[in-house]
Amino acid sequence: MQHESRNMNRQQDAKGVILTGYFSNSEVSPPASVVNNAEEIESSSLSRRTGLYSVQSRPKNASGKPPHHCCNSRDSLDELFMDEYWTEVENITLSGEGKGDAEPQDVVQLKLPDEGEQEKAWLTEAGLAPLFDESASDPEDMMGLLFTLTRTQAAAVEKRFETIRKRSKQHHIPDVRDIFKLPGTLESKEDDAKSTERSENRKMNITTHGQVVGQGNGAGPSEQSVSEPETDINLELSFSDQALSYKEDSKTSSEALTDTDDTLPNFKLSRDKTGLTKMGDLSPQDMKKVHRLVLIEMTALFDTAGIDLKAHKAVKLKVKESGLFGVPLATLLEQDQRRQPGTKVPIILQRLIFHIEEEGLDTEWLLRIPGSATRVKAVHVELEGKFYEGLFSWESLKQHDAASLLKLFIRELPHPLLTVEYLIAFMAVLKLPTKTQQLQALNLVVLLLPESSRDVLKALMEFLQRVIDHKEQNKMTLNNVAVVMAPNIFMFKGFRNKISMQQELSMATETANIVRLLIRYQNLLWTIPKFIMNQVRKQNTENQKKISKERAMRKLLKKIAYDREKPEKQKKPPSEADSSSQGFIRVQAPQFSKVSMAVQLTEELQAFDVLSHFLSQKSSVSVKREDLCLYEIGGNIKERCLDEDTYMKDLLELNPSAKWVIKWVIQRWDTHTLPAMS
Repeated sequence: MQHESRNMNRQQDAKGVILTGYFSNSEVSPPASVVNNAEEIESSSLSRRTGLYSVQSRPKNASGKPPHHCCNSRDSLDELFMDEYWTEVENITLSGEGKGDAEPQDVVQLKLPDEGEQEKAWLTEAGLAPLFDESASDPEDMMGLLFTLTRTQAAAVEKRFETIRKRSKQHHIPDVRDIFKLPGTLESKEDDAKSTERSENRKMNITTHGQVVGQGNGAGPSEQSVSEPETDINLELSFSDQALSYKEDSKTSSEALTDTDDTLPNFKLSRDKTGLTKMGDLSPQDMKKVHRLVLIEMTALFDTAGIDLKAHKAVKLKVKESGLFGVPLATLLEQDQRRQPGTKVPIILQRLIFHIEEEGLDTEWLLRIPGSATRVKAVHVELEGKFYEGLFSWESLKQHDAASLLKLFIRELPHPLLTVEYLIAFMAVLKLPTKTQQLQALNLVVLLLPESSRDVLKALMEFLQRVIDHKEQNKMTLNNVAVVMAPNIFMFKGFRNKISMQQELSMATETANIVRLLIRYQNLLWTIPKFIMNQVRKQNTENQKKISKERAMRKLLKKIAYDREKPEKQKKPPSEADSSSQGFIRVQAPQFSKVSMAVQLTEELQAFDVLSHFLSQKSSVSVKREDLCLYEIGGNIKERCLDEDTYMKDLLELNPSAKWVIKWVIQRWDTHTLPAMS
């Protein structure tokens, strides 16, 4: 009865996203056998490969395996591949992680905010706290943000504000209609006209290569083709607006995808003449604006699909303040940066990846076959004491043991790599109706991650792709790698919920599919959509207008005083804006011997050409082109490292007040330039 009651309670909210998780439990006996690790396995009556490994006993069918349930994801992996998932879960359990720890670590405890509190937390993170708290800072910055919102984004804000307003008894809170303009006013009519025009343009632009962007692999002629055509991801229009148009204008289509590696659509980013913007290309000030806009956009996208995200918050826990394993990423990076300034990925993770690749990626079943649990424990302890002193003997570390240590590092992070706050959003991605929308949502959730988590996730995905590139030799395909890594990324201590067998199986398949998407489309996922960048530029412009109004009188007085002192008109040297109108731009390089140069503007001039032109000049500084970046600074952006394919004339039209500066690019980690440990 308790079991049935629990299942009923968990299924009450059909539209909600139930976050579940797995955890080790020493009361469950290990299975009878595990592939490739037989020497360290003791007998047991239950098999974790079938998913029967939580604290509750579960009935088995005649075959001893749980009945197969189809995953909600339309791109689910078959049962054969999922057997590898359960094998990995067995290996994790049998590794005995956490046993014998001198200082047992707290586990992550989750807290779901009350209704109203969750909306306040969301609005605060989105930079809109002044809507419900007059004492909150940056009201002008908030107004600039509101000015940039699309209709779906504004609806997402309005929905959460209305929840707070209805629950609040404070009369001083403004009505939401005062924020998003009353209907019937001149401004709202103009906005409605613009919205209609945007909607018509959206219908025209939504189609690329004869397909509807947003339908992904929907039913139709293309579904029957042997190979998937390349499909552009539209970065110019709000993802949530695209989803709304798809919902309004298209009938629901079913995506009949099989489970082989080559059936995922060949998505690609449509080229933008003003250049793609990757994570790490923007200043911290603009990244703060990006985070707020991305949060609003992600919520609007899920709102459009009717998916309710109930974000958890992690209760503060006691964690290790030093060491390698079980240390928060921020703490680990802080101690690494004292040894190597600019470190973005923990040195121990870099070193493990380097060692695995140095031994060769052609090894069969790399990542799948576990290392010896006894050796891994011993090496774990030895690394903690000898790594930073440079005394650890890497030559004696076996490749499979190193792979097990890499997975252990990810698994033992006191806070999940994908964070407690956004785990539900990652899980909810597969509930969106099309592959395009799933990929767009995944892009947004990745951008929301803290910088440390985002950088580590990127390094991990790049490594996994290099493993897959050797699949002909190591037999590790995209599916193999995804199912092996999923429990290591999503399984962490702290989820004490007892879950049903169906939920357990569903989550296993879903997490494997999410890792699959993260690996396959990593070149797209760390890109900031152009419509977000345009909103940042618009917000900066609005903020500058307000600042300009405040300073207008002082500037006018200074000008009058200057004109009185200099009655005769003097010829002014051509400004940079004047220079660009005459067909060239001036590029600054203050850190090099040639500090300035003029570059002729042409239709085909790209950032790559500017860097090449600079390097062709004689200079006392020896530098490689890949170590330099041409930056767009000022105007409607704080600072942006330009994509080498950026067309300078097109970008100049977008930001005519910008300055162009060549600087050394921010250091990125490289396994071939690891710091010496001494």
